[in-house]
Order: sequence, then C-alpha cells, then structure tokens
Amino acid sequence: MKFIKPALVVILTILVALAANYAFRHFRQERLLQQVIQRLTAESRVAEALVTETKKDAQTGQTLTTIKFVEYDTDQKPLPPRYFTFSGNIIQFQSLVIRFDDYYVKQGDPLQGKSAYLFLKAFALNDQDAEVFEITKVNEIPTGYAVDGPASEFEEQLWRRFWNYALDTENAHTLGVKNAQIEAPGTRFIPGMLYTLKIEHDGGLRIDARPLPQILKGERIEF
Repeated sequence: MKFIKPALVVILTILVALAANYAFRHFRQERLLQQVIQRLTAESRVAEALVTETKKDAQTGQTLTTIKFVEYDTDQKPLPPRYFTFSGNIIQFQSLVIRFDDYYVKQGDPLQGKSAYLFLKAFALNDQDAEVFEITKVNEIPTGYAVDGPASEFEEQLWRRFWNYALDTENAHTLGVKNAQIEAPGTRFIPGMLYTLKIEHDGGLRIDARPLPQILKGERIEF
C-alpha cells in the first residue's frame, strides 16, 4: 500500500494541474471572447450637434433652424464648431464610412480596429430641392487632418491616394477594407436636445439624442 499512495498523489497532482490548466485556459478564452465581443460592439463619439436658434423667415414663413456642429478628433478634443441654418429641421449628415475586416476589429488593431469615417456634407431635403453645406471636399485634405503650415506635395499626394483607395473597392480590399460606402444618417432636430453622432467599431454612423440638463434651460452660457 505504501507504493500505491505516492502513485495516487502523483496522479491526483497531475489531475489537479490539468484541471487548473483547463480552468485557466477556459478563463483566458472567455476573457478573449469578451474582448472580441466588446470590440465588435464598441462605439466612439465622433461629433455632437444642437439647435442654437429657431426663427420664422419673414419672406417665406418657414421656420429656420440653426444647428451647431462640433467634430471630435481621435483624442476626443473638439474641432472648431460649424453653424448651419436650414429651412427645415430634418437634417442629415452625408459621410464616407470605411469598414475594415472583422479580423482587425477582433484584434483591436490600433489603425484598423474600428470603422473610419469622414463627414462630407450636412443637408436637408424639401419638396423643391436640397439645402447643402459642405464639410469635406472629396479629393481634398479633410479639416482636422491637415498638418500645420502649408500643405506639402507629399501630404497632398497621400490624401489623393487615400481617396483613390477609399472609393475604389478593388484597391481598398488590399488594405484590409471590407467595404467603403456613403451613408447619410439623419433625424429631426429640435431645441433642448443634444445630438451625439457615434461610429460603431464594426459598423456605421448613428445619431443618439438626449435632453439637455434642466439647469441649462433658458440660459445663454459663455465659455
């Protein structure tokens, strides 16, 4: 019997070690799965907008809606605000959205780990025509991406190549791009609401809305 006990101890030790190893691997796999799911369902704030003024147009009788639109850079710092005035309040943002292969999103790749975007236009449609404000011109260097100082030939060439790749499906696939397309999310803009534009890391742009805090009601605050 004294020879059996050490053998049992060895076997039990091995079984415990295997069980611990299995538990560790299971835990690690579960953590990895959670990270993948988080990356595939994650989102980032990319811009905010709110109504700053509504007034009647004396000539047409239409209600004019002015919105303040602020983009945020990758560090969540605001870019200079833009103001757009429309004769309606259903406003859309035309955007180029570039989705990368799921592999990069799952890996949390620092460059291709979430969808990329560029705002092109803000517009409102009515029965006669469209009211359009340009945000970014195709084939030009986008606001917020330009290097300080006069644009160099290299910088201009870089962005020309970007537009060529982004708008050419065959070329884009060589860079791990799943697809690039024009999207135009929109909603009804009313006073007293904050509209947040978000990009889903494996998807496109959407607009969320929530009421402004009551403490701001009726106040004009200077910063």
